[in-house]
Amino acid sequence: MDEIARARRLTWVTLVLGLALMWFLIAAGVLAGVGEGKLQWWRLVPALIATVCFTWLGRRIIDAVLDRRYPTKQVAWAAVLALIAAGVGGADPFGFGFAPMCWLYLATLGVSRRTVLLQSLGTLVACVALGMLGVATGVSVMALDVPVLGTLIYYVLLYGIWCVILPPSGRMWVWIWRLAVQAHEGREAHTRLALAEERLRFARDLHDLVGHQLSAIAVKTELAVRLSDAEPAAAKAEMAEINALTRTALRELREAVRGYRELDLAAELNSVKGVLEAAGVRCEVHLPYRDLPDGVAPVFAYVVREAATNVLKHSTATFCDITIRFTEDEAELRVRNDGVARRQADDLGTGLTGMGERVAAVGGKLAAHPTGDGEFLLTAVVSLPLRG
Repeated sequence: MDEIARARRLTWVTLVLGLALMWFLIAAGVLAGVGEGKLQWWRLVPALIATVCFTWLGRRIIDAVLDRRYPTKQVAWAAVLALIAAGVGGADPFGFGFAPMCWLYLATLGVSRRTVLLQSLGTLVACVALGMLGVATGVSVMALDVPVLGTLIYYVLLYGIWCVILPPSGRMWVWIWRLAVQAHEGREAHTRLALAEERLRFARDLHDLVGHQLSAIAVKTELAVRLSDAEPAAAKAEMAEINALTRTALRELREAVRGYRELDLAAELNSVKGVLEAAGVRCEVHLPYRDLPDGVAPVFAYVVREAATNVLKHSTATFCDITIRFTEDEAELRVRNDGVARRQADDLGTGLTGMGERVAAVGGKLAAHPTGDGEFLLTAVVSLPLRG
């Protein structure tokens, strides 16, 4: 969730840069007006007020678009404020005239291509008309000392270029943001699917193991009830069999729960490999030709699960390598990936800290750290003689 929050902040800041560019051009236009002595304060003040209000609405529009909403009313009011700022301020392309262009930049976020085309054409016509009106009335502080036709061509070309460039630039960032959200949701969906499949497996195993004994107990109990008066000895024998079946069912139930709580390393490796590859992370697993000693495999299974969780949540890895080896002296698990996250580099996190305690309980050590070459390495080593 921290990664998706950072992606949202980055997208938000990038989109807000459009508003910052507008203020930069307005400041440049105001300074140019002061230098040429054409600045009219009675026009500047309302234009600035309209621009401030437009900026406030612009930020709200960006927030709404990132929340997958299109604020139609806010977009409409922002258009009115942008036209007021441009009309009163002179509609200079490098001044208040950029306010409608900034509106176009925001209004085209999250709409269809046809709507983008219509908004672009409407904004172009409005900006050119306001610009020519500013030149005709002498309001424009950057009015060109050229014939009317040349001024018209200048406005059409400049505003036209911005109408072509600005909408795609903003829409691209929103598209990237939504791809990031979909990827994050996909990873969470794969995790939930893996958990659901594990619950189904446990339910199926529990039914297969205990269902038969419980059915037999029910039948024999009914038989013992019928025989209790006519044949007490036979009823007593049935009750003895019921007791044996009950003990067997209880033992198998405990074994099933114990097997569920103590993860199977092979099953966990297969599950982790499937989830990682479904999330776009290439996963390679290297195993020894012999089975691990008793007590080590379940602990390594927990470590593998936690390591895979960190790869999915706290890094931007493209591959993950899982290697298990053991000798007469020690067993070692190595999980290596190429996505080093800042949070991983700072601390192990509560999950890996818990895994460290599990590894320590069987006489081992857990370490997790960046390797310095853009990779992150987790190792769990268990000294086998200490366990014996």
